[in-house]
Amino acid sequence: MTPVVNAQAQILVIDDSDVTRETLVSYFEEEGFIVHSAETAEHGEELLAIHDIDMVLLDIRLPGKDGLTLTRELRSASEIGIILVTGRQDQIDRIIGLECGADEYVTKPFNPREILARSKNLIRRVRKLKTLERSAEKEPGGFIDIGPWKMDIHRRWLKKADGDEPVQLTEAEFQLLNALATNPGRSLSRDELMDRLRNRSWNATDRTIDVLIGRIRRKLQDDSYSPKWLITVHGVGYLYSPE
Repeated sequence: MTPVVNAQAQILVIDDSDVTRETLVSYFEEEGFIVHSAETAEHGEELLAIHDIDMVLLDIRLPGKDGLTLTRELRSASEIGIILVTGRQDQIDRIIGLECGADEYVTKPFNPREILARSKNLIRRVRKLKTLERSAEKEPGGFIDIGPWKMDIHRRWLKKADGDEPVQLTEAEFQLLNALATNPGRSLSRDELMDRLRNRSWNATDRTIDVLIGRIRRKLQDDSYSPKWLITVHGVGYLYSPE
């Protein structure tokens, strides 16, 4: 059964603009969400520590710690949903945001209904992942060997045999790595890999695939200049080399 998305769903709005912050808080509260707000990343971190937040709506330009730094820190520690909200139109900001681990990206002025739709989709994915993780804790997980790593297909994480802490994968990272690892030695085009990014409310592009591959390589500690496992096939796409 698919859970009601806004049933006790908690959202954190971090934006130094009073108008933007109050607009988003008011809109999501009217839709039945529990909404917290902060003017700075530092205040947002305090709220994250005491509340079970499902998703963060985060401005890139903040006083003190910026939104991209907070995005990188949040993504390294959890699968919380992250939507970046900014006034900048530059495509580079969108790419940097995705590289840092953001799930979505919207620009000001924004349509509240669009953000609501994106938020519902994202929260649904986050809650589904949490459910899978709880189920995996009770049942033996399936694993795929990737070099010295084992990828847990239920928990969506990578772990080495030496007992180091697991490395969490985002849903998009998992889908791409799973597609490559289950087709060892076969070149997959960027179009094929884009098809694997199911249920995304933003449109995957060739550049998106390259950004995600870069993120996965860093998590695998695979040298992007001379990769061992995720090999670039020029003019085609990528392949997983098990050797």
